Amino acid sequence: MLTSSQDITQYSALDLSRAIHTKQVSCREVMLATLAQVDRLNPGSNAIVSRVETDVLLRQADERDAQLARGESMGWMHGMPQAIKDLSNVQGLRTTLGSPLMKDFVASEDGLMAQRMKAAGAIVIGKTNTPEFGLGSHTFNEVFGPTRNAWNPDKSAGGSSGGAAVALAQRMLPVADGSDFMGSLRNPAGWNHVFGLRPSQGRVPMWPAQDVFIAQLGTEGPMGRHVRDVAMLLSVQAGADTSSPLSLTGDPAVFAGSLHSDPKGQRIGWLGNLQGYLPMEDGILPLCESALQSFSGMGCSVDEARLGMPPEQIWEAWLVWRQALVGPRIAPFLVNPGNRAQIKPEALWEHDQSLNLTGAQLMSASASRTRFYQSMLALFEKFDVLAIPVAQVWPFDVSLRWPQSVAGRSMDTYHRWMEVVIYATFAGLPSISVPAGFGANGLPMGLALIGKPQGEWDMLTLAHAYEMANQDMIARRPPGV
Repeated sequence: MLTSSQDITQYSALDLSRAIHTKQVSCREVMLATLAQVDRLNPGSNAIVSRVETDVLLRQADERDAQLARGESMGWMHGMPQAIKDLSNVQGLRTTLGSPLMKDFVASEDGLMAQRMKAAGAIVIGKTNTPEFGLGSHTFNEVFGPTRNAWNPDKSAGGSSGGAAVALAQRMLPVADGSDFMGSLRNPAGWNHVFGLRPSQGRVPMWPAQDVFIAQLGTEGPMGRHVRDVAMLLSVQAGADTSSPLSLTGDPAVFAGSLHSDPKGQRIGWLGNLQGYLPMEDGILPLCESALQSFSGMGCSVDEARLGMPPEQIWEAWLVWRQALVGPRIAPFLVNPGNRAQIKPEALWEHDQSLNLTGAQLMSASASRTRFYQSMLALFEKFDVLAIPVAQVWPFDVSLRWPQSVAGRSMDTYHRWMEVVIYATFAGLPSISVPAGFGANGLPMGLALIGKPQGEWDMLTLAHAYEMANQDMIARRPPGV
């Protein structure tokens, strides 16, 4: 039984849904408990922004209770408080993108993901903070300021779904949405000790979007404190939509099924630091290797895996693709040249670099991407799942823009320190960050599992088995929670 507001905020999303539907707790009580948790913890972490007024939220909660009293339920998220990442539209709320140029923009309609979550019964209480334009895996901007790590407020929360990850870790939300281009669901999940899933390319359609045919490296997806919650939210977010012609047509209801399975015999390929190619701070590899021992204990085989293509070639092709896709996102804000002073230098760099790209360069990079995809398919003939650290550095000082060096190696771009996350993205593969544990510094780190093409289900069942085998470690809560 739920006995207090703190009990309510500690429950998993699925358990909370059951409690609401069996009327152990009312939607009003859930909303009051959630807002009390936000009032208590958000001033220190700055995870949730653009919060909706309390009386408006309580009216919506009361409406959900009235529906249940009539025997009506909108879905498993009925009455569940949610905050949508501040890159996505929610009708009547600001969508700032973390940019001073957008600080007063109020969306006139919901984006597709918000539509789907609302249709499942969710009540939107505000937005979650993100870096400016979602660029860089460190959540800070000139509109709302930085979001602080749930485990140490002096450290970065990661990004770009940093607000979502911290809100989850601090029990201000039962489940959360995010988006991922260069690790933006996986990195903050790893740095805040929660689960973050980057779905297969096309699994979760995104609308509105500037382009729906070429810009397929970024995707929205789910985050949660438990794998089953992640899967349930994916069942809401996924599913084809005519506005997104390359979206996958599989039935998303499959993700609402039982995740219990026997992982014995699963073959896991450990990519590590790519034979020394990726610089990594001390302690990350040993911690992730320790987490891999859990899979061995479950009867999985764990062996070294090697990319079938030189990683430097992958990075060079990645740079072309990223600049070709990110640059045009910034271009509309530069129609007025005076806006340059209000755009962060990293975004300007992406835009300016993109101006020099040619169609021939993009096609050459696409050919390299094709070769890389084929090399990943060859790896999956030997392995069922690949594993790699979710980050190359521990959460760094919140006042730092980005790491200039990693393990003594200079970083030549503002995102080179995140190179470890590009492989799932570039191949369009699903990847989930699972908590690997804590370093000697007391900070969390994640281990990324990469699944086969459109292999979310098998990857989720394996992640669930890992969670069941490591419940004590995964159940650890941040200070003050």
